[in-house]
Amino acid sequence: MDTENHSMVTEFIFTGITQDSQLQIIFFVVFLFVYLVNVVGNVGMIILIITDTQLHTPMYFFLCNLSFVDLGYSSAIAPRMLADFLTKRKVISFSSCATQFAFFVGFVDAECYVLAAMAYDRFVAICRPLHYRILMSNRVCVALMLGSYLAGLVSLVAHTSLTFSLSYCGSNVINHFFCEIPPLLALSCSDTYISEILLFSICGFIEFSTILIIFISYAFIFVAIIRMSSADGRLKAFSTCGSHLTGVTLFYGTVMFMYLRPTSSYSLDQDKWASVFYTIIIPMLNPVIYSLRNKDVKAAFKKLIGKKTQR
Repeated sequence: MDTENHSMVTEFIFTGITQDSQLQIIFFVVFLFVYLVNVVGNVGMIILIITDTQLHTPMYFFLCNLSFVDLGYSSAIAPRMLADFLTKRKVISFSSCATQFAFFVGFVDAECYVLAAMAYDRFVAICRPLHYRILMSNRVCVALMLGSYLAGLVSLVAHTSLTFSLSYCGSNVINHFFCEIPPLLALSCSDTYISEILLFSICGFIEFSTILIIFISYAFIFVAIIRMSSADGRLKAFSTCGSHLTGVTLFYGTVMFMYLRPTSSYSLDQDKWASVFYTIIIPMLNPVIYSLRNKDVKAAFKKLIGKKTQR
């Protein structure tokens, strides 16, 4: 069995979120709205940061990249999911499944390192303010983001090659709404033990390394905030970090719940909704989280709207 290739399965069929035709229409309307808000919010954030020179700082550079990866992995899933709500037979070819899987994994894992870079930026800003321009120079910021995308690329190649080198020779019905690791492993007729160990190790390393960076950064940040004599300074520091901490908690909490468990403990029907949350909902929430509590973004948005109304 291990020597067989995957040519026996040429396409997969999604079960989707629900088989109820009426619910599918309702879900289509709801998730179309969510995805449109996601696109408008993230594209708007990117345009705002690029066009407003006052936002050309490391923090907003990282936020711009966060919006990009959010848009990337949600767009790998949402358009296909929306189209499937309107079709009876939700079919995807083997190559398209691998492509969707690859883009999703690459952008999600890149986001882990983008969030870690944002935590490091906040650490330098609060704990090493006099050295901020040196430690967070343009070269350093670009290197951090290139490293994030490189990590996503490496993870993409590793996950995709491991998952799609397995044999799929039985059922081709994926109990999910997109090509996700757990349902694909459950569908394989190969021995997935080694693949599970390797995939778990990769996910574990990404999660552990980035969470460690975030944890250490915020440990120093909290110590520095406690030592501040000014109440206004502490409030400003907490306000600056609050949005990032909210985004980190939502993202990592869901990802850890989804991936850092053995396959035997998965309930695919329940995990579909966890997948909906971090593939569709979180990318929509991030622009809201980072803009509503940010005076600079609000000011830049008002300035942009003011310029348009004057024309």
